Amino acid sequence: MNVRTELPPTPFIDVAAQRRRLGPAIDAAVARVLNHCQFIMGPEVRAFEAELAAFCGAKHVITCASGTDALVLGLRALGIGPGDVVICPSFTFCATAEVAALVGATPVFVDVDPLTFNIDANGIAGAVETATAAGLTPKAVIPVDLFGLPADHSAVAAAAKAANLFVLDDAAQGFGAIYRNKRLGTFGHATATSFFPAKPLGCYGDGGAVMTDDDALADAMRSIRVHGQGSDKYDNVRIGLASRLDTVQAAVLSEKLKIFPDEIDARNKAARYYSNALADVVTVPAVPKGYTSVWAQYTIRVSGGRRDALAAALKAEGIPTAVYYPIPLHRQQAYRHYPVGKGGLPVSERLAGEVISLPMHAYLDTATQDRIIEATRRALKA
Repeated sequence: MNVRTELPPTPFIDVAAQRRRLGPAIDAAVARVLNHCQFIMGPEVRAFEAELAAFCGAKHVITCASGTDALVLGLRALGIGPGDVVICPSFTFCATAEVAALVGATPVFVDVDPLTFNIDANGIAGAVETATAAGLTPKAVIPVDLFGLPADHSAVAAAAKAANLFVLDDAAQGFGAIYRNKRLGTFGHATATSFFPAKPLGCYGDGGAVMTDDDALADAMRSIRVHGQGSDKYDNVRIGLASRLDTVQAAVLSEKLKIFPDEIDARNKAARYYSNALADVVTVPAVPKGYTSVWAQYTIRVSGGRRDALAAALKAEGIPTAVYYPIPLHRQQAYRHYPVGKGGLPVSERLAGEVISLPMHAYLDTATQDRIIEATRRALKA
């Protein structure tokens, strides 16, 4: 009698494998915080900020409570508010546009490049036209380093300079990646990132950081994250937030940062393995020359309306998938009333119907990838 052996479910992101690797080091780091009891803005926070600055090359790192707050800190410090426009891609997570609305500004959506999924810098001028025609003032652009791949920051910078726009990079998914020999964290006026647990560099809760080389901007963001404090917490010089990274999370992140380069290498190895095995049956992710990715997601494109069938087939074999993002921002209820840049959003519309992400993390072994690859190929040829 043939007995079928059930394989354990494949994790989409295996945070437990990293926990096994770093367990004793993180336990010791957290224990130090529990012993000194400086749970807010303790010494580990300052140490982690210095370590992160050294890693990415930024002059200043200001940690905060989340990646969304990091973007808010940047916009608030840049003086963005009512009557102003923040240009952002429609094919991204909602936080990119959400932060513009939170500070009272108006997001204007632009399309993305079909190969990289990142903002098409050629659409920025059209968005400026749309904003101006509506009687609004274009003030900033938020490029997103989607799925771990940097945006074309040179093209964004050129378009932003032509329109006198601030650049606030949303590197929540791409922190650790390299664009033209420089790590993300030093492009634009400021760079925001997230330490949500599923991110390539994630903590054990919520957390974020914003980076800049501008001294005045850094001082403003440090003030805003603590209720707009001046000389001390009872001297409030501006309206601010309660947005501090707690000391336990900083301690965790310091330990994770030590192995981050090794994990980035492992993610790239896994991505190459996927691409070599799947390039003849799906559209695999593109990494342009001069770029590296940290592969927050490994996202393929499946045309011909076959995506849902692929997801169902993989689910039946215990292989999870995810769709980032099934509804572009300009079609979501909370954002559909905001303007769209000149030229429309045809690429964002098309990608939303074709993209699907396969399991990706630094601890994917070849046997697991072979199982995913074989199941994917089988489903697409059915």
